[in-house]
Amino acid sequence: MSDFNKILEKAKEIELKVKESQEKIKNIKAEGSSGGGDVKIVLNGDGEIESLYISDKIFKEEKSLLEDLIIAAHNNAKNNLKSKTSDELSKVTGGFGIPGFKWPL
Repeated sequence: MSDFNKILEKAKEIELKVKESQEKIKNIKAEGSSGGGDVKIVLNGDGEIESLYISDKIFKEEKSLLEDLIIAAHNNAKNNLKSKTSDELSKVTGGFGIPGFKWPL
């Protein structure tokens, strides 16, 4: 029975670390850019846009190009955020994946 108690203790420890990591993740910032830096987006740890930069020269282009650049910058920021959140969670789990756990991005 002591093995089971050790497992429970370890699970509680991991749960506490995951909660701490989730708080850290909320404070993470991830930037994405496109068009050689003419469009930049910063996401917070919840995946919400915190800032958007569009170079003045982009407004001279067609609307569809601007739309594509915003989407590309957002996707780039989202990928960077996934990488950062995965890194943070792997610190908690020691690189051991938690089955069924996926950060909501």
